[in-house]
Amino acid sequence: MKIRVLGCHGSDQLLDGAQGLHQCRTCGFLVNETVMVDAGTVGAALHLAELKRIQQVLLTHLHFDHIQGLPTLADNLADDVVDPVGLAGTPEVLEGLQRHLFNGQLYPDFLHLPNPQHPVFSLHPLIVGKEAEIAALRVTPIRVNHLVPTVGFLIRDGASSILYSGDTYVTEEIWRVAAHETTLKAVFIEASFPDEMVDLAHASLHLTPSLLAQEFQKIGKPELPVYVYHL
Repeated sequence: MKIRVLGCHGSDQLLDGAQGLHQCRTCGFLVNETVMVDAGTVGAALHLAELKRIQQVLLTHLHFDHIQGLPTLADNLADDVVDPVGLAGTPEVLEGLQRHLFNGQLYPDFLHLPNPQHPVFSLHPLIVGKEAEIAALRVTPIRVNHLVPTVGFLIRDGASSILYSGDTYVTEEIWRVAAHETTLKAVFIEASFPDEMVDLAHASLHLTPSLLAQEFQKIGKPELPVYVYHL
């Protein structure tokens, strides 16, 4: 399984550090060149030819920093639609996209444009806890603990698997699943705030490094690689 990090931050910002300029981008991960996991960053990190290879977008939840790349992805693909790009998420997420984003007011309805027979996007509902086949991957959404309905994903390719936490606070089920997954090669876990901002983490249902460390222990696999995102 090949994973490209297009963005791993909680916001967009240009930092001027000791090593020079560094562009922080919101969360977007490209799996095997065809499946996006979250869509905070898409077009800002890919050439047009790479955008056209995307077949599906897995969405953890409806917060803007995880969907903000969808409108410009639609713009880039609208003039040459062959097959719609699938937007895969729980019913709450898909209904929210229709009501709040692709509603013809905030943004054009690319669920029906450029024409209803060949739209840019199609909707693919996912059921929490039930595995679905997504572009040669097997994906299971797992409910996590956040301010809005949110899932993480267990993603399998037949030989290996990874776990992506989504935005979460202290939770249980996703770590139980990880503990029993025999082919798990890595986990991607959010940590949005430093420990000194733990009160804000509690209020917004995010993790800090210390909370992340406590949550990771629930998996019971201390040797497992951990990739921290949503920084």
